[in-house]
Amino acid sequence: MCGRFSMALETDDVRTALALGQVPESWKPRYNVAPTQAVAAVSDVNTRDVVMLRWGLVPFWAKDPSIGSRMINARSETLTEKTSFKKLLSRRRCLILADGFFEWQKVSGTTKGSIPFYFSLKDGEPFGFAGLWDRWADKANPGESALTTCTIITCAANALVTDVHERMPVILSGDRMWQWLQAESEVEALSLLRPVDPTLMRAWQVSRRVNDVSNDDPAILEAV
Repeated sequence: MCGRFSMALETDDVRTALALGQVPESWKPRYNVAPTQAVAAVSDVNTRDVVMLRWGLVPFWAKDPSIGSRMINARSETLTEKTSFKKLLSRRRCLILADGFFEWQKVSGTTKGSIPFYFSLKDGEPFGFAGLWDRWADKANPGESALTTCTIITCAANALVTDVHERMPVILSGDRMWQWLQAESEVEALSLLRPVDPTLMRAWQVSRRVNDVSNDDPAILEAV
């Protein structure tokens, strides 16, 4: 799964690295992004403008937005089987911008709990998680603004991540980012949802400070 990630690079650096369009003023470096928070995303391959979405998908048909906290991830293997995701796969794909993510390794026979690890690309460059988005409107209050939310697609862990967790987010970099948004068929889109090459990644153990969502500073990413 993917329950925390970072986008710690300066906005101008990300914009240049990914040849992005307009970016919102509210976008700033984040070191410990958590579910239900605002995340930077791109859904239009032509403009590559960055928009802020709430992490945790709220389908348009949901009775209320509380379901979002339970829909932070979508399994790539079952996207075409789930009502919440099938239609979005063909018409509402997005990239959630990041430069790394966290996973926790369960440790048996200890009272210290799970150990957090941080994963990123070796070159330190930003990338996009494959994602889906939707827009929800409160039918009971039609005058209120619609809520735009997203979910991060996961796949089986690669050889680096598997020692820590069995799942990982789908990482798209380079041309594969824009291929995800441009895909003209379900088959083409699904073909991109595979684990990233583990030789392109790096990982290290980090402090349990990451467990507290209020800790959102550069020290979160330091090795321990």
